Amino acid sequence: MQSTQTTEIAGKSTRFIELTLEDLENNRITCTLWEEYVDVILPYLEEGRFEPLIVILQMCRAKVFRDRVKVSNTYDVTKLIFDAKLDEIATSRKDKKHAQMEGGMISVDKWSSGSQAYFLTHLHADHTAGLSSTWKRGPLYCSRLTARLFPCKFPGFDLSLLRVLDIGSWYSLSLTTPSSGSATNVYVKAIDAQHCPGSVMYLFRGEFGCKLFTGDFRWETTGNRVEFGRTMLLDALKNETLDILYLDNTYCNPRYAFPSREVAARQVVDIITSHPKHEIIIGIDSLGKEDLLLYISRALNIKIWVWPERLQIMHLLGFHENFTTQTSLTRVRAVPRYSFSIETLNGLNTLRPTIGVMPSGLPWATKGNRNIFGSSSASCLNKDCGKDIDSANAKRNHEYIFVVPYSDHSCFSEIQEFIELLRPINIKGIVSSSSCYIEPHYYFDHLCGSKQAFWRINQQFENEEVIDRIEDAEKQSAKEGNSTVVGRKRRIDQVDFFGIRVSRVSVLRRLSRGVKIADTEYISE
Repeated sequence: MQSTQTTEIAGKSTRFIELTLEDLENNRITCTLWEEYVDVILPYLEEGRFEPLIVILQMCRAKVFRDRVKVSNTYDVTKLIFDAKLDEIATSRKDKKHAQMEGGMISVDKWSSGSQAYFLTHLHADHTAGLSSTWKRGPLYCSRLTARLFPCKFPGFDLSLLRVLDIGSWYSLSLTTPSSGSATNVYVKAIDAQHCPGSVMYLFRGEFGCKLFTGDFRWETTGNRVEFGRTMLLDALKNETLDILYLDNTYCNPRYAFPSREVAARQVVDIITSHPKHEIIIGIDSLGKEDLLLYISRALNIKIWVWPERLQIMHLLGFHENFTTQTSLTRVRAVPRYSFSIETLNGLNTLRPTIGVMPSGLPWATKGNRNIFGSSSASCLNKDCGKDIDSANAKRNHEYIFVVPYSDHSCFSEIQEFIELLRPINIKGIVSSSSCYIEPHYYFDHLCGSKQAFWRINQQFENEEVIDRIEDAEKQSAKEGNSTVVGRKRRIDQVDFFGIRVSRVSVLRRLSRGVKIADTEYISE
């Protein structure tokens, strides 16, 4: 906030003040108030309040200036409402207090400046975007195994910034409350996320309530490791209400139903043993799928080839006997996922019989000679995204390629079991870039607190606005007319939505299941 300023308009001195408005998602917009509106808001700004000031602006004006949206009052028409006695305002105030955990206090897998403590769930690239070898913005908390692997990912990083959290132990952090400047204690426990080596969930307790960040996680329903994690999580909560669950919603869709990793690993072994004369290549990332490779190595009593940097990771993880960089010692090789392509396999098969195995929860491939698996946002443009997916068994997607449903993310039924166990008040999905992104509330709000009813109401209003736009477009199409019945039907079925040709059926179907429609998204059926 700036102090009151003056400017000359039409020869008259005019007062104004510029404010920054912030919503619960930390989105900010500049607001300029003029003349008598300065007098209206100043008492609220000068009273030394600690709680956020909730402001409602009615009939204001919005404009774009230098690619930024700003709002301001419109002469004497705009109405300002402060701290209204409404249930929605009370809820917003509580949520804003909860949001302070990230705003100026703690950041999880976010690396911009402004936080007092930073937490890393695991070392995959989509969770370290913004981290670098020269990053020095504050103490960085992570698991012991992640700390061991850190120099491989970020050589030259100042390791004195790392703070190791042992899994299953409570830690206390002394921080400062952003709104009041007073000291406060935050308690945190790291819990095994079972996603990749070093991956953890974080359970936080403090004046903001109780929050759980899953990061990427796999919550299989059977096994000693799962039972241990379940017991640890329930003991940590001790019947305390979980206010917000930040959830890995990668496969938050009933269409995703894949088996346990042990079952999928057996499928890979079966594929290898059924091709005794073939070379085998397996697509993996720079971190993850180690359990799969170890299972193959031990089941077949062989070594597995990995590239040199990957061998270094394996050695840091304590796996010295199962992997090699000598191709002459084995017919099974683990290769970087980005190099796993139809073109590569076609070339290898000109030299010797070779098959590829892609372990992934994504059950489709892109066309042509590009990589078999791109990002989830690209893959979801495939038409299979709107059909039932049989993802429980290995499939031969190409003459040389098998896709095995081995995933380090939870499938839909596992996500449901996890939410049923915790019963949080609120859920926020951490994955929102996929074109098939579905709000976790759509399927699970009945498992959460009463506050979830607000999401359904808000979603209904948003959907009604979209449907109104579709109906307006249909009416416009009808007015323009067409020469044939077929042509008229096509014009009604395909409408302009955000300036894009979109199938009406597709939009309505996706709205009904909670899918967010991106402004730039192309949809056709």
